[in-house]
Amino acid sequence: MEEWVKRGYLNEDFRLFHIRDKIELELNYHYHEFDKIGVFLSGKVTYVVESKAYFLNPWDIVLVPHGQIHRPIIDTSEHYERITLWIKADYLRNSSLGGDDLRQCFARAEEKRFALIRPDSGARVTLMKLLNGAETAMKSKEFGSEVMYRTSFLQFLVELNRIALADATDKNTAAFQSDPKLDEIVSYINANLTEDLSLDALSKKFYISKSYLMHKFKETTGCPAHRYIQQKRLMLAAELIREGMPVADAGAKCGYGDYSAFLRAFKKLFGVNPSDVA
Repeated sequence: MEEWVKRGYLNEDFRLFHIRDKIELELNYHYHEFDKIGVFLSGKVTYVVESKAYFLNPWDIVLVPHGQIHRPIIDTSEHYERITLWIKADYLRNSSLGGDDLRQCFARAEEKRFALIRPDSGARVTLMKLLNGAETAMKSKEFGSEVMYRTSFLQFLVELNRIALADATDKNTAAFQSDPKLDEIVSYINANLTEDLSLDALSKKFYISKSYLMHKFKETTGCPAHRYIQQKRLMLAAELIREGMPVADAGAKCGYGDYSAFLRAFKKLFGVNPSDVA
C-alpha cells in the first residue's frame, strides 16, 4: 500500500540549509515532525502542500507546519536555489516572549489552510539581510558566532511573523491552484480526526460519490483517502501521547477500538512503539 513517508531528522533546535542544484530531484509526498520554512530563490517550481499547489516566484516563502504532507515539483532544466529552515515547534514556543508566539505564522497557515507568503520588495530586503546574517554566523568560527546565529534566526522569525499577519497572498488566485471541494474535505478531516471519517460518511456529508472522492483524493494528495486519514490519526495519537495521554486512550480517541491493531499501525508508521514517544 502506497504511503507518504517522514523525511529528515532534527536533533538541534533549528537548522538552516542553502541549496542550489540542477539535478534530477523527484521527491514524493512526505511530512516532517518539525516545522519547515522554504524560501524560494530561483528556478521553476510548483510546491504542493496538502490540497493546494503553489506557483513560486523568487523570494516566495512556503510555511509547512509539522505533519502536513508536501512535495516540490521541479523543472530540472533550471537551477533550483532555496533556503530551507527546519525548526522544532517547542523551540519557537520557548523562545517567545511578551505573549508574542513566534509559531504564530505556522498557526495562521493552518487556520487559513494556505501555505504561501509573497513579501513585498521592502520586506524581501529585510528578510534577505537577516537570512544572510544567520548563514554567515552559522559558518563562522569566531567568538559568539552561535549567539549571532540564534539571534539572526529569531529576528528573521519575528519579521516573518509580522509579514504573515498582514499577508494577503491567499487572495491572489494566480499564485495557487486547488479543488475547492477537496480542500473543504481535507480541512474537515484534519479538524475532525476523532469523528467518523469513513468514506461512506464523507461522501454523504459532501454530496459526492465515493469513487470520485477516492480518485480525486489520491490524485491530489498522492495518498488514498483511508490511508491519509489513518496516518493523520496516528500523528494525532503520537502528539496526545507526548502530552501525557495513556497509550490505550490515545489509540481509542483516534479511532482504534482494537489496541493491538493500533500498536501495529503505530509501529509501522513511526518505527517505534507508542510508549517510546511518551
